[in-house]
Amino acid sequence: MSYFYTGGRAHVVGQPTLVFIHGAQHDHSVWILQSRYFAHHGFNVIAIDLPGHGRSFAPLQESVETMAQAVLALLDELAVDSATLVGHSMGSLIALELAGLMPNRTNSLALLGTSAPMKVSDALLALIARDEARAMEQINQWSHSTLAQKPGNPGPGFSTYIQNIRLMQRQKSGVLLTDFSACNNYQKGLARAQEFAKPCLIIQGQHDQMTPVKAAKKLQAAFAHPAQLEIIENSGHAVMSERPDAVLSVLNRWLQSSVVSSLSK
Repeated sequence: MSYFYTGGRAHVVGQPTLVFIHGAQHDHSVWILQSRYFAHHGFNVIAIDLPGHGRSFAPLQESVETMAQAVLALLDELAVDSATLVGHSMGSLIALELAGLMPNRTNSLALLGTSAPMKVSDALLALIARDEARAMEQINQWSHSTLAQKPGNPGPGFSTYIQNIRLMQRQKSGVLLTDFSACNNYQKGLARAQEFAKPCLIIQGQHDQMTPVKAAKKLQAAFAHPAQLEIIENSGHAVMSERPDAVLSVLNRWLQSSVVSSLSK
């Protein structure tokens, strides 16, 4: 079965639901600030560990499509009739695909560190297959705008760079290649965006090397309903850990205007 985190709060009937979907070689903990905040401010939260990741005992899935189907099965089991889907990187592709599988149950989309297609170079895929540890180190470097944030990290002795590599190292062997291959192989992102005619927010790090802003703008232009693009300054691909408060602020402002306001009408 798949593990999910609720932000420390039980489901409340009548509250809007947020489904947080992590990216490659990660788990639900990348959303720890955002998921816990929203769980204590009027939202039901489901921050999942995808199959084969984190605390999930479900078998690892090899494609974005089957990962989306696994999330859908979980939402069916939990009787979630409507939700806003929030996905980072690979999770943004899963959110797009999931919205296509459950269009009447998806209120809106928030996509972070995204692009479609999300191509991965043959050289990187070969390095992952040959030397997973070295590949993780390189990916971790590319995911951050700097290895030492200035004027300092959120807490004394805390390093977002070291935290992220330790999180990656905690995942099972083989997950990294499976995840990056799934991103590389997914071809339906632009078509799914064209089908989606509800509010969408795209959040990108200013210095994102994995999914550059120009690639996100291509996806933004594909949406049937005008998508909102927010650039987080001084951040790379690991936008939730490098600039957690900024991400939370943008997400909260957008959710209040697009989700909460629509429910109150």
